[in-house]
Amino acid sequence: MTNVRLPLRGLVPFATGSVGMGVWVTVPGLLLLYFLTDVLAVPPLLAGFVLLAPKVVDVVLHPWVGRLSDADLARRGHRRRLMLAGCALAVAFAAMFAVPAGLRGAPAGLWVAVAFIAGNLLFAAYQVPYLATPADLSIGYHERTRLMGFRMVVLTVGILLSGVAAPLIAGQDDPTVGGYTRMGLLLGAAMLAAMLVGIAGVRRLTTAAPLAAAPSGQAAHGLLSSLRDRQFRPLVAAYLAMSTTTHLVLAAVPYFAEYELGRPKLTTVLVAAFVAPAILATPVWVVVARRIGKQRGLLLAQAAFVAGSLVLALGGTAGLPLIVGAVAVLGVAFAAMQLLPFSMLPDVIAASGPGGTTRAGSYTGVWTATEATGGALGPYVYAAALAIGGFVASEAGEHTAQSPGALAAVRYGFALVPAALMTVAVILQRRYTLDRSA
Repeated sequence: MTNVRLPLRGLVPFATGSVGMGVWVTVPGLLLLYFLTDVLAVPPLLAGFVLLAPKVVDVVLHPWVGRLSDADLARRGHRRRLMLAGCALAVAFAAMFAVPAGLRGAPAGLWVAVAFIAGNLLFAAYQVPYLATPADLSIGYHERTRLMGFRMVVLTVGILLSGVAAPLIAGQDDPTVGGYTRMGLLLGAAMLAAMLVGIAGVRRLTTAAPLAAAPSGQAAHGLLSSLRDRQFRPLVAAYLAMSTTTHLVLAAVPYFAEYELGRPKLTTVLVAAFVAPAILATPVWVVVARRIGKQRGLLLAQAAFVAGSLVLALGGTAGLPLIVGAVAVLGVAFAAMQLLPFSMLPDVIAASGPGGTTRAGSYTGVWTATEATGGALGPYVYAAALAIGGFVASEAGEHTAQSPGALAAVRYGFALVPAALMTVAVILQRRYTLDRSA
């Protein structure tokens, strides 16, 4: 524990780096499944596989990147080299939506999958060393929450702006491949700028606060050594369930707006209702964590998410105000589920034993692999629900009538499945015992 208080000149640019990562996580999570099934005519199960397969690769890829990051720290005294290479993520993001004219169905799915795999590699190169930074710094329990609070607020702004802007740029009522291409280019440029600022922020923070442990000159630990940590296992398992749930909800929003509510423009409204409350809620969750501890705050947020999801199971019969209110409850809970687990991760690393912080890349590599897996499983689970219900894919400009079973899958996949998954997260989270309130 130290009393170091990080300066704003480092906190703000560090947090800005999350904007690029927020765009990468949010826009594909929100639009990629819909882009595949309703613009490129890729069947739902195949579309779900396109989203799932690249993330399966991440299970191996991210821990490997984590070890490379630890090796960089040992040799160079910092982790920024990989982050700079990861800035090419902006190119992969643009390519993912720039599908060549004439490609539809399975060939279009293959194009998207290849770009997605490349993007995930670059995303790992940036995200893993970026998220290792809080564990590298000699800061205390509450200062880690403050650091991640700044990150969460800026990340939420990035998620909100990209989540609202992306459907509008792509052509919300009449989306086209050209519209998606334009969206990819514009948001890709914004990603690049934010990620470069983030690298400058990491440099400033590591200058303001000394490294928690001196680099050893080597990184001899195993790729998955973090999984031997009995505190890390329940935390990362619960986060897998949380990540799967939130990504499922994002992927389901366009379908729920169009097929349950009958108004595609409500996609933007629902995304805003989900993300905007998190901007205000994040500072509140920082205070809650200081008062009652991170673990209790996280369990409270998970329970609120379950309650909000059950309200959404009422569908259009609940009325738009109640639906928007329930989605806002999910957004408040989402803020805690981004802030608190990410501030608990460096707590676990710091408590892992002598030199634990020099292995931060190993922990964050597994953590980000888990996040990526959840990001793929969420849309895939929803795609599977659509397929079970008999949902029919279509091309841009087509309006296919869906069966009652498909419409039921749209509604309950958006509500009951997330409630069940978040209940699993609560059960897993209760096994974490490291937390303390001071």
